[in-house]
Amino acid sequence: MTTATDYIDDRSAARAARRERIFTRINRSASYLGIVGLGWLVPLMKIAAGDNPRTQLRELWKQAGIPLIGIAVFLGLWALLAPTVQTSLGTIPGPAKVWEQVEVLHADYVRERQKASDFYERQDTRNDKLVAEGKADRVKWRAYTGAPTYLDQILTSLKTVGLGFLIATLFAVPLGILCGLSTAVNGALNPLIQIFKPVSPLAWLPIVTMIVSAAYTDVSDYMPKSLVISAITVTLCSLWPTLINTALGVASIDKDLVNVGKVLQLSTSKTVVKLVLPSAMPLIFTGLRLSLGVGWMVLIAAEMLAQNPGLGKFVWDEFQNGSSDSLARIMVAVLTIGIIGFLLDRIMLALQAAFTFSAQR
Repeated sequence: MTTATDYIDDRSAARAARRERIFTRINRSASYLGIVGLGWLVPLMKIAAGDNPRTQLRELWKQAGIPLIGIAVFLGLWALLAPTVQTSLGTIPGPAKVWEQVEVLHADYVRERQKASDFYERQDTRNDKLVAEGKADRVKWRAYTGAPTYLDQILTSLKTVGLGFLIATLFAVPLGILCGLSTAVNGALNPLIQIFKPVSPLAWLPIVTMIVSAAYTDVSDYMPKSLVISAITVTLCSLWPTLINTALGVASIDKDLVNVGKVLQLSTSKTVVKLVLPSAMPLIFTGLRLSLGVGWMVLIAAEMLAQNPGLGKFVWDEFQNGSSDSLARIMVAVLTIGIIGFLLDRIMLALQAAFTFSAQR
């Protein structure tokens, strides 16, 4: 016979088990939230689940409070000291002036998109009228050719760095595997790696420009020559971290795994796919993260020097413009470059966590 005390004990045990499951889920999600920069949500989730508020508030202070104070101090010093520095374009703009230019650039984007929409609407109306009049042979479709907005420049730079990073990965990972598996290949390639690794993108750019201009004659609308030049420059400067880390990861795998492959008489391709790559994946992703960061920095310099579309060209054009708002717009671009670089690194870290289970915050 079940007594009231047994019933209360059962309910208490059920609540404790449910609470334990909730905390297990929270702890499991903590690493993923930390990777995307949302680790400060974990203490709030634990407080909501009934954990000790004092302990979790202390953890929230470490993860969110201290960083926010650092940002606030930076913004305060920036606002305080900026008016004291006089340049050829006027005083250094403070945070308020920079934010004002963010709003202006967004308004320019909205206005340009409206112009494009009106253009296509007029084109559709004209073409429909020609078709109705039986003059379908006179129908023409043209793309809107307005000036690129700031957001368009961002998308162009992201597309360029993505292409360059993809090409670099396709070359660096296989070469790194070969270097890690074969001392002969490593000995042959290592001198070339050490020679070309420190070469600046500013040195590569003229060579790449001449070669692409001579070889890439059938230019596609989806792959303009300026994009190809910038992407190849990014490739030449960003493939080395991935290549070196891949070779190191492959060379340092447990020799017992290699011996297992020999015992099982696995083919070379299966040995690489089943044994080598899983063991070397953490270092490969470390190289990929470094390569993407290098590629993003290189791209801005390449766009500035070659005047190819993108954020680099935006910065240079504003510098040459010399208006009273140019310096604030340049600072908007600097902050944008930094934020995008951070987000790209977070994306690679999330992929590393998903594929290797060994990513560290």
